[in-house]
Amino acid sequence: MDVQMQQSPPPIPTDNEPKYGGYSRFEIELEFVQSLANPFYLNHLASQKLLSEPAFVAYLSYLRYWSRPPYVKYLNYPGPTLKHLELLQEERFRQDIISPELVQMLATEGAKASVDWHKGD
Repeated sequence: MDVQMQQSPPPIPTDNEPKYGGYSRFEIELEFVQSLANPFYLNHLASQKLLSEPAFVAYLSYLRYWSRPPYVKYLNYPGPTLKHLELLQEERFRQDIISPELVQMLATEGAKASVDWHKGD
């Protein structure tokens, strides 16, 4: 069963935006979407069975707005963040990320990409 998220992405923060625990919705969603760059965190989400919850899967789909301007410019690690966000749209990946081997492969791949990117400095 698919759950549809009807909310639009949050506006870029302003001083008068409501705060939740001291943070704007924009800040909360930015922090969460960036955490998806960490394959060990994805494994944790799978171990907590969140990746099989229709509402959580719908939330992951909703977060795809981070791949578009003006939001993408706020991501610190857009490559792995957006790659993992796209992979999380696939049911098979949401099931497979429980595997320590897949987690380690993604972590190794991310570390290699970082080293390769910095070789140009």
